[in-house]
Amino acid sequence: METAGRFRRVWDWGRVLNLILLVSACTVGPDFSRPPVPREEGYLRDPLSNTVEAQGQSQHFVPGGEVTPDWWRFFQSPSLDDLVRQAITHNMTLLAAEASLRQSQDILMAGHGVFYPQLDARFAASRQRNPTAQQGLTSTGSIFNLLTLSGTVSYTLDIFGGERRTVEGLQAQVDQRTWLMEAAYLTLTANVVNTAIARAAYAAQIEATEQLIELQREQLRSTEVQVRSGTVPYSTILSLQSLISTNEAQLPALKQRISQAEHLLATLEGVVPTQVTLPDIRLAELTLPRDLPVSLPSVLVRRRPDILAAEAQLHQASADIGVATAAMFPSFSLTGTYGTAGTSAGSMFAGAGRFWTVGPSVDIPLFQGGRLWFGRQAAIDAYQQASANYRQVVLVSFAQVADVLKALEYDAVALQKQAEAQTAAQEALRLLQANYRSGLVTYLDLLVADVQLHQVNIAYLQALAQRHQDTVALFVALGGGWWSRPDAAGSRPIP
Repeated sequence: METAGRFRRVWDWGRVLNLILLVSACTVGPDFSRPPVPREEGYLRDPLSNTVEAQGQSQHFVPGGEVTPDWWRFFQSPSLDDLVRQAITHNMTLLAAEASLRQSQDILMAGHGVFYPQLDARFAASRQRNPTAQQGLTSTGSIFNLLTLSGTVSYTLDIFGGERRTVEGLQAQVDQRTWLMEAAYLTLTANVVNTAIARAAYAAQIEATEQLIELQREQLRSTEVQVRSGTVPYSTILSLQSLISTNEAQLPALKQRISQAEHLLATLEGVVPTQVTLPDIRLAELTLPRDLPVSLPSVLVRRRPDILAAEAQLHQASADIGVATAAMFPSFSLTGTYGTAGTSAGSMFAGAGRFWTVGPSVDIPLFQGGRLWFGRQAAIDAYQQASANYRQVVLVSFAQVADVLKALEYDAVALQKQAEAQTAAQEALRLLQANYRSGLVTYLDLLVADVQLHQVNIAYLQALAQRHQDTVALFVALGGGWWSRPDAAGSRPIP
């Protein structure tokens, strides 16, 4: 009979345990599903077409093409490659993003601890006096030592899935930090390449301005001879000197921009300006990428880091609804304690000092003044906000890609026209210089041609640099190709 009774008790406890496990499979709150991909097949109303040929270069768009992770190598500049590699290794913002990712991963691992039994040990030693007055006695209470050694095992029964939703939110936070780190990586590489291009463009403008100033000084020496011979008035010398000074005044501003670009590169490289060593990258030596991949919109939403970060934030908001919903239901836990106590170390382990407790506990929220209800409503509102933010990020990303595609189209046309204007201005100046030496034109005509050539040269260099930078912007707008990088933190497959 005793054996049968024990069997029935074990059977009853097994049934309770199975019921608990069955109920614990319930998880309240919405199950997160990724936002659907857009149905659009392109970013522009008109179909993609190659850019016009400018300076013998035409860029070709490849719909559905893949962006390579080292897209800056398309510019075919080893110095630029070294500059980017140095920044990736030592940039402080990127290092901070990596540390933030590791922090979120550690918090996630700590959150998983809730699924395991919690074991705690406690030892206490005290000297006490027994309060006999509480027992209705008038005698003096005794003074004694009390030593206690105990262990407690507790386990939270996640009946309604609140803890699982909490861990789900922590995982979403890890995902968000992952994509934010990829966004930092993409922003860093783009800033390095763009700043290097701008620095090279400023240097080219300085070189063109100095060449023009040298040409004008030669004209000044020739004019001084003509003034001494009485063939031209002295005012011509003053006009030419004024023009030279005006062009020389442009050099400090350009040099200041170069200094600013170098200081920015030093910051991106993770060093102070006094320690930075920058290669000499010339604008004319950079190769313009010809074949430009253009990802489909349905692919873009699964690969742009900022979109993926917004999606992870949406996932976290969804999990928070589950956490807030579970808080409205009872919470269950199992706790067991075993220990021993005594008045001395020798008596601690005597049978009379042993104690134990075991059993479940239930906390039922009955009335919270609307705190739990409105907390859940706030979580729903946060989810709706995250959903709107996600859609806004997608819209902005599509607009950015569309802007860059049109910009590259217009850049090619602008550069083509600037090249034609440069050729015409150079030829006009050459003819006017020959006619001026022959006395067929006035010096005012020569000055006008000089100014026009200088302006055309500067505009051409600016258009060339803009075309390179807009090409960089396209690679960035398409996500930067991080998914093909073997060491990418977020390189796990994305369905």
